[in-house]
Amino acid sequence: MNNIGYSYLFWAACLLGLSGCHRIYNGKIFTGIVWLFTYGLFGVGQFIDLLLIPGMVEEHNAKVRARLGTSDQGLPLYQSSGAIAVKTYAPKNRQQLMVALLKAASTKGGKLSVTQGVMATGASFTEVEETMKEMLRTGYVSVDNHPNTGIVIYDFHEL
Repeated sequence: MNNIGYSYLFWAACLLGLSGCHRIYNGKIFTGIVWLFTYGLFGVGQFIDLLLIPGMVEEHNAKVRARLGTSDQGLPLYQSSGAIAVKTYAPKNRQQLMVALLKAASTKGGKLSVTQGVMATGASFTEVEETMKEMLRTGYVSVDNHPNTGIVIYDFHEL
């Protein structure tokens, strides 16, 4: 993962006549070479990049995380559940979270706890619990307790 501090350090290389090093460091090879041969677009682009560096670093790190298969929190996007590989991701909205919970429940015999939902989706406990309660109110799931542990288990009837 790239660091904002190093990016600013590479930006400062322009003082030595090496403009664009920060862009190359953040994976913008083509524009980094253009900056190198034009002295940072005659200094204007180099100056503007002072404001753009945090975004460049975040964009580069997001691409690296996607390539490595991890979420923003460092959680794996793919996790194994026994012999079946389950694709997980941090859902962006409630509908996507519901679908991700359905997929997770289908790998667990149609039953899912809040903790299992969090592990499968990467969403927060609050988000998963509120979504499960919404699904309970609409009749998609019923709620029960595990006979041995007493953990609240949501039963997806159609799975």
